[in-house]
Amino acid sequence: METKKLINKPRKNSNLKYSVSNALLSVVAAFAIGILIMLAIGADPFDTYYQMISQSLFTFDGLMRTLHVAAPLILTGLAIAITFKANLFNMGVEGQMLLGGFFAGIVGTKLQNIPAPFHILICLFIGILCGALFALIPALLKAYFKVDEMVVTLMLNYAVIEILTFLSEGVFRDPSSGYVATATVAPSAMFGKLFGSDLTLFFFSSILVFILIFILFKYSRLGLELKALGQNMEFAEATGMNVKQKMITLILISGALSGLAGAGWMMSEKFRYTLSFSGNPGLGWDGMLISLLGAHSPVGVIIAALFYSSLKVGMSKIELFTNVPGEIISVIQSLMILFLSVAFFTKSRSIERRMRKEQKK
Repeated sequence: METKKLINKPRKNSNLKYSVSNALLSVVAAFAIGILIMLAIGADPFDTYYQMISQSLFTFDGLMRTLHVAAPLILTGLAIAITFKANLFNMGVEGQMLLGGFFAGIVGTKLQNIPAPFHILICLFIGILCGALFALIPALLKAYFKVDEMVVTLMLNYAVIEILTFLSEGVFRDPSSGYVATATVAPSAMFGKLFGSDLTLFFFSSILVFILIFILFKYSRLGLELKALGQNMEFAEATGMNVKQKMITLILISGALSGLAGAGWMMSEKFRYTLSFSGNPGLGWDGMLISLLGAHSPVGVIIAALFYSSLKVGMSKIELFTNVPGEIISVIQSLMILFLSVAFFTKSRSIERRMRKEQKK
């Protein structure tokens, strides 16, 4: 009952509308600047956008590829959203995802002669475990020593990249490969393709996780406590909530989701770890944009993930159907990140000022 009193419904609805409007304005502004850039290079922006959308959403292969690419983005978006809701900042989703993917791939390579369903489940479990354990470090530092989790998780990303580079270049390198890569996972650890397309059961697994997180946000006690933490952590602690335990739990869930994203991507798309496993800028960093676009809401995240996935798939198509370089979509994506970041930090500063005024009263 005390937790419910911490949730201010009118303010919640107002914040949601504010976040959604910011996301829409950021997307519109980024696409508008994209139009100006394409006009400047003598291209037809409207045909470019048409081809991008039609090839990624309105052809069978394009739609299946869009759904496939959206699977890890849904998970990394949820991983960030669940901590942002509590006013925590897990910026280590990229590292947690890479770690989960790497060791899921190693287990997928080393284990042999076991039934495919069990092999896949073991690899997924290893990915979840690695992501959660890696997230435990900043979780404990935040809960017990009040160390800024944003700084710790950011720095750990670079540490894990260097560690995995060392391992993939040395101990686990595939000697038959002409570039830095681990061995290919066993066929029993691979998600099978569905409908003769790129889509696999990994997409439906991410949808199942989305449903579970939605229920967690909407109907569970932890979901209410999460919202209370985000509104006023000090007041939540004063009402008797075990804030340290809740912070650790949320960051561990976030890490587990990130590790699952990496493991699923390994077994449905990459099948071996390479230095470009996550792409550029990376599935974890993409998850941050998706969470911002989706206003840190599970439903918003899944919509944003599908939208962003269509952009990524469309980027690979427009060079085939237009004279516009695919990098133009990267520019649009970067502009969206810029506009959303400005809106997010402006809102954060506004909330901070309001809380200071309330404290003075």
